[in-house]
Amino acid sequence: MRGARAGGPELPPPPPLLLLLLLLAAAAAAAGQPRPSVVLVASDSFDGRLTFYPGNQTVALPFINFMKRYGTVFLKAYTNSPICCPSRAAMWSGLFTHLTESWNNFKGLDPGYVTWMDLLQKHGYHTKKLGKIDYTSGHHSVSNRVEAWTRDVAFLLRQEGRPTVKLTGNKTHIRVMEKDWQNTDKAVNWIKEEAVNFTQPFVLYLGLNLPHPYPSPSTGENFGSSTFLTSPYWLKKVSYEAIKIPKWSSLSEMHPVDYYSSYTKNCTGEFTKEEVRNIRAFYYAMCAETDAMLGKIISALRDTGLLKRTIIIFTADHGELAMDHRQFYKMSMYEGSSHIPLLVMGPGIKQQQQVSDVVSLVDIYPTMLDIARIPAQQNLSGYSLMPLLFEELENEVVTRKPRPPWVLSEFHGCNVNSSTYMLRTDRWKYITYSDGNSVPPQLFDLSADPDELENIAMKFPVVAHSLDKILRSIVNYPKVSSSVQEYNKREFISWKQSLGQNYSNVIANLRWHQDWLKEPKKYEDAIDKWLHQRQHQ
Repeated sequence: MRGARAGGPELPPPPPLLLLLLLLAAAAAAAGQPRPSVVLVASDSFDGRLTFYPGNQTVALPFINFMKRYGTVFLKAYTNSPICCPSRAAMWSGLFTHLTESWNNFKGLDPGYVTWMDLLQKHGYHTKKLGKIDYTSGHHSVSNRVEAWTRDVAFLLRQEGRPTVKLTGNKTHIRVMEKDWQNTDKAVNWIKEEAVNFTQPFVLYLGLNLPHPYPSPSTGENFGSSTFLTSPYWLKKVSYEAIKIPKWSSLSEMHPVDYYSSYTKNCTGEFTKEEVRNIRAFYYAMCAETDAMLGKIISALRDTGLLKRTIIIFTADHGELAMDHRQFYKMSMYEGSSHIPLLVMGPGIKQQQQVSDVVSLVDIYPTMLDIARIPAQQNLSGYSLMPLLFEELENEVVTRKPRPPWVLSEFHGCNVNSSTYMLRTDRWKYITYSDGNSVPPQLFDLSADPDELENIAMKFPVVAHSLDKILRSIVNYPKVSSSVQEYNKREFISWKQSLGQNYSNVIANLRWHQDWLKEPKKYEDAIDKWLHQRQHQ
């Protein structure tokens, strides 16, 4: 595990001339080496804790283990926003969510935004994107965006089907998520038929839907995704005896935002231990299928001889709670939702290394530029991972911005009735909401309480205040929260006006239709009251 260096007297900084010579020498050495190709495999909803002990005891993930054996695994990697589009916007832009204003699954980056892949292409890389991209505005369901816009309305409606499991096929059924397998096949064919012939390096991006839960059409025409679906083939990869049944607070003791999330995700009903165990088992089986797709990419690179000159990165947009804290899905700062996998292997990268530094998705952008030897942009929120990955860079003299001892994550979308901000340090996780006053904050000591069962913000007010001060130095979160509230109301009004007389029918039949249709006037009145309220200052 990467730790502090041995003590000793600090060396004085090198004189300017020596520094210049060292920089020139490093540049000359780099110029003599061909730039590596890069493959980034990004899954959806993969809990990063499954990539190291003890989480890795629950399911067989041979290709993730292969990457650990021949590369580096990050033990504290986090999403910058635990929902699909905003998290991917952070990864592709290198900027925090409040800087790109990627507030929800409908509001991402502008279509023409210059991503790291655009820059690599400009600097001579062949580029290819396959599968789920999802970082630009205008996508996802109407329900998803309306639920986000109306999160401040004084009503409580179930927005998802009750989480459930479904077994399909038999013991030989491998290709359960066929769409992902088809995109994986396309990536393999591209590697074998095109990339193998390139004289210049390439960057390949493969976006997977797994292990995101599947749609649940049984809940109605406008349905959410609450079904954990797999086959016996993948389920046998799961060690049932290693599955941990999470502890839950009583409904009356839940944090108010957690209660809102649990209710809107249809998780406040009764669940037996067997139901919870099965949901988790099926989810882990879906992770095993994801791992197999990663394996196809690794095998294709090996078979073509490209593996030795290609850097492979495996990550995810966010995690999956899988009934942690009486929730499924993401949209939470708890570990199951916010902790992502991040593994890197390739030429020059340290093998069998576990990095304990806190890192996040915004670090992908500067890392890609570093790999391609493109000068770093100064306005990025992230920091290159290269010094943590390469032996020869660990003690480099080249001046870089020092990596801060924290990562930031924020959430402004559906299933949560308040803008949420997380500051994660080596030991602490501080979560605050809205303006910092109207909703109580949370503080967890992850070294002593990895399951985040005890909010100790009241016990350690000095720590909470110190972390809040750091957070406010990064982002003026009360101002951001207010901006999001204004955006939500403005977008909802525009959407409502666009529907005209059809508004009542459309809004009644979104994902919350099972509750809404019981008392439609009550809920329309609640929205009208919200629309006429003065914006909180």
